[in-house]
Amino acid sequence: MKPSTALALREAPQVEPWREAEWQRLWLSVQAKPWKALAVCPAGAGVSHDFAVTVAVTLARTGMMHLGAPIQVADATRVQLSNAVSFANEVKRYREQGDMILIALAPVSDNPITASIAQAADATLLCVIMGKMLSADAKDTLAKIGRERFLGTAVFRPDLDAPNP
Repeated sequence: MKPSTALALREAPQVEPWREAEWQRLWLSVQAKPWKALAVCPAGAGVSHDFAVTVAVTLARTGMMHLGAPIQVADATRVQLSNAVSFANEVKRYREQGDMILIALAPVSDNPITASIAQAADATLLCVIMGKMLSADAKDTLAKIGRERFLGTAVFRPDLDAPNP
């Protein structure tokens, strides 16, 4: 059998975002206050529907790497009023079992129940995309959810490569 002379082309290895220092810093900063349910809320409209889900999933993976325990992610970006109570009960069940859960939310301007879901969580992380969100929208989000509910703000580049907390 003649050996193959073809070269195998390999793609450059991609770094998983949760292994990056910026995501690890963000994870550690949200650990400053104890929580079991953390809402992830965009500061304003103009983001993709997947933005908060991407942030929540990446934070959950970072946290699982840190804690060595599972962290649930719930997509509440499209939860309707008719499902709000059952969604809140499911989140409550996870908390009562001692599980951590990250809840991805739609901007408050896009979904009328975002504020009530955020208020039912232990804390909320405000997520801002540089150059894509208005400060007036962020102020409105803070007012509707309640400033005291927020752990802080994470600022992201428009390409969502990494947070700049």
